[in-house]
Amino acid sequence: MLNSLKDDLKIILQRDPAARNYIEILLFYPGLYAIICYRIAHWLYSYKFPLLPRLISHLSRLFTGIEIHPGAKIGKGVFINHGMGVVIGETAIVGDYTLIYQGVTLGGTGKQTGKRHPTLGKNVMVGTGAKVLGNIQIGDQVRIGANSVVLQDVPSDCTIVGIPGRIVRRNNEYVGFLDHQKLPDTGTGVISGLLDRLEKIEEVIKLFTTHQQEALIQNENAKTK
Repeated sequence: MLNSLKDDLKIILQRDPAARNYIEILLFYPGLYAIICYRIAHWLYSYKFPLLPRLISHLSRLFTGIEIHPGAKIGKGVFINHGMGVVIGETAIVGDYTLIYQGVTLGGTGKQTGKRHPTLGKNVMVGTGAKVLGNIQIGDQVRIGANSVVLQDVPSDCTIVGIPGRIVRRNNEYVGFLDHQKLPDTGTGVISGLLDRLEKIEEVIKLFTTHQQEALIQNENAKTK
């Protein structure tokens, strides 16, 4: 547990530009508190202590705004940045060095039993407000854009955005680990495509109308002659 704490501290110092030293992190980072409480609760849960793991989880949620079920499996170096509103379900698995922003849900989709929450690989970034739902597999180095809703498996080294989440490519443009504001806007692309088609349709209608008017004029001229 102490080794995991060292990894958790190091990763926060590396990834959060606001973090200046370990003392500041220990005093003011609710994401770290939630992870520490989770690791204690998970240890008790694995040894089948009754009620106490859930009590620790509940108290942690009251103080941090982050709810992690003690049955979840979370790797080392996981960083919950800000964290308010984060929910991680009982059978969720979170890989090493994953970055999770506030408002993220790793949840289920119904009343299924058994494995019903997502599995995240290593070095995954889950943007603000994203929802990853169901027993799905998210590969390593995946970037999930803010407010995306992911309902299907995602292979490694992909970027996914939208509702429902769609895999997008950026012509080999690099997206930095923390630069989730640079993810492509697929909605804008769809709207632009629709506008282009609308303009073409309007041009066809205008051309057809012009031809009709010319035909009418020719008919009128022919009648007068």
